[in-house]
Amino acid sequence: MSLPAAAPRAASGSRPNSPTMEHLKRRQDFVAAARAPSEAMPGMVVQARNRGDSAGPRLGFTCSKKIGNAVVRNRSKRRMREAARLVLGETAQSGFDYVLIGRMATATRSFAELQKDLISALKRLHATPHEVADKG
Repeated sequence: MSLPAAAPRAASGSRPNSPTMEHLKRRQDFVAAARAPSEAMPGMVVQARNRGDSAGPRLGFTCSKKIGNAVVRNRSKRRMREAARLVLGETAQSGFDYVLIGRMATATRSFAELQKDLISALKRLHATPHEVADKG
């Protein structure tokens, strides 16, 4: 009995029309992002650190044990990863580190709302100080 041939798979991390972003791996990068400006939204917290260089954007994800067990934390990170892939591909700025932190609602919030949370947080983080003062 022969098995059917497997469908060809794309290289890991490469998707059509989506630039690949380097992932944050070192603790010191996450700690540096924690000192950067952040926006708390119902579905996640977004931190954006300007590294001051012209290299491409980097991305990190984290969920604390307060969110739930490993199944819930991993589901939350998968959902944030997909939202970031869809949203950050167009709006991420070079020279920035982005850290998305899961919240209790990350695993259960509708995916459309999760994307809106990310878009809204990025608009606030990348707004000039003058624009933020006008919003109140």
